[in-house]
Amino acid sequence: MSTRRITLFYALLIAVASLAVGMVIASRLDLAPASAAATLPAPSVNTDPITGPLTASTFRNIAASVTPIVVNIRTESKATGQDLSDLFGGGSGGGDDLFHRFFNGPNQGRPRDRLTVATGTGFIISKDGYILTNNHVVDGATKIEVGLYNDEDQVYDAKIIGHDSLTDSALIALTEKPDHELPIAKFGDSGLMQPGDWVMAIGNPFNYTDSVSVGVISGTKRPFETAQQRYQDVLQTDAAINPGNSGGPLLNLRGEVIGINTAIISNDRTSGNLGIGFAIPINTVRDLLPQLETGKVVRGRIGVQVMAVTRDAVQALGLKKRQGALVSTVTPGGAAAKGGIKPGDVVIEFNGRQVTDRDALVAMVIATKPGTTVPVRIVRNGQEQTLNVTVDELNLEAEEGAQKEQEEPESKGETSGGFGITLNNLTPEIGRRLKVPQNVTGALVTDVDPNGPSGAFLNQGDVILEINHQPVTSAAEASRLLRTVPSGGVALMLVWRGGQQVFLTVKKD
Repeated sequence: MSTRRITLFYALLIAVASLAVGMVIASRLDLAPASAAATLPAPSVNTDPITGPLTASTFRNIAASVTPIVVNIRTESKATGQDLSDLFGGGSGGGDDLFHRFFNGPNQGRPRDRLTVATGTGFIISKDGYILTNNHVVDGATKIEVGLYNDEDQVYDAKIIGHDSLTDSALIALTEKPDHELPIAKFGDSGLMQPGDWVMAIGNPFNYTDSVSVGVISGTKRPFETAQQRYQDVLQTDAAINPGNSGGPLLNLRGEVIGINTAIISNDRTSGNLGIGFAIPINTVRDLLPQLETGKVVRGRIGVQVMAVTRDAVQALGLKKRQGALVSTVTPGGAAAKGGIKPGDVVIEFNGRQVTDRDALVAMVIATKPGTTVPVRIVRNGQEQTLNVTVDELNLEAEEGAQKEQEEPESKGETSGGFGITLNNLTPEIGRRLKVPQNVTGALVTDVDPNGPSGAFLNQGDVILEINHQPVTSAAEASRLLRTVPSGGVALMLVWRGGQQVFLTVKKD
């Protein structure tokens, strides 16, 4: 072998050896680049209209093809909280047709001071073992086990990736995997669903695994209170949903998931299904998936409570047409207050987009990244103006903690014809009890006719501060101002309630 070939041979040998040694050293010192973490692929959505005939085998075929993606979830909890089994029992109050919700909320369920076992349902959305379910199914769980289709004797541990109480949704993932490929759900477009459309629910009610029920969409965009003063639009269905169905899929006629079964209406006489169930639209949850994967859902908040603009109030509010969101309450120190928004303002544009109604404004605000400064166009006393508001981040726990209970005064005084309320003077003692600022005057609402025009607006303990922009100094003054409102007219009221000002529009009989 020539000297040149020997030199090349040893040079190549040294290079290979150096590379091998370098890889070993790098691996021991963690210098090698780490492989990128797998991310959850966004599920595709079939937005095609649902067409085709309904046959004797339609539902059988859906059940056969979709049941494998449905899982049984078993949780253990030790922390004090809500016992899910109570939500289908006597309920948390009196009367029939109570909303038996599965959300952790105030005064729902009994405190736990022992190990609690609960079951629910979920469905697989990725081959990596990601599963969607309800937040209330896994919230507070110290242990989560998942049973797969046709494999109930074997359970797999899982962990929470992210959860969101406002949509009652949660993303969990298997921490140990089966030795076979996982089937995954197909997503439909929940926005296409209309009353009368056929749907199917699959879940584990009362531990009867892989149970199928069929019904129709009974209604869409039903407002469902998931937290104090916060609502989520849900799908209503008469497909049977019972304890254990929570977190399972609601399917269209193509077997695509269009909702997550969440809650039912029940009553004191039965804990089962009465034909009115609710599901979170899958479009809502799908939009949240990137945030659920990070473990935290971030929403915007400006610190107002808003109400619809009624037809009767359009002229009184100085609007050209019925539009916008009427600000009833502004949180002191919040983003809206800092930006100059006041109770009685009507928001007609938010960040350059027209606000058609209350729900539109809420959707725009929560979708805005906290810290963003946006122009907000309002109508105040018939005049339009633009304010700049820097959006805060929604902190649900802090928001709920700020809610204050009202005291109900027992005294009664002057009546107010046409509005169905009784008024009395605001004494210093009652003012202190209601935390009314010392320099504030008004008329105390001591009684409200629940069937009168004020029944849906005013409460005992409210203090009327202004009527049609006129300050109120006493009960007599308030009665005089209310009597000047013609029958069928609207009174614009500024009220002190729970530590803050609330703007209301009340139509006189």
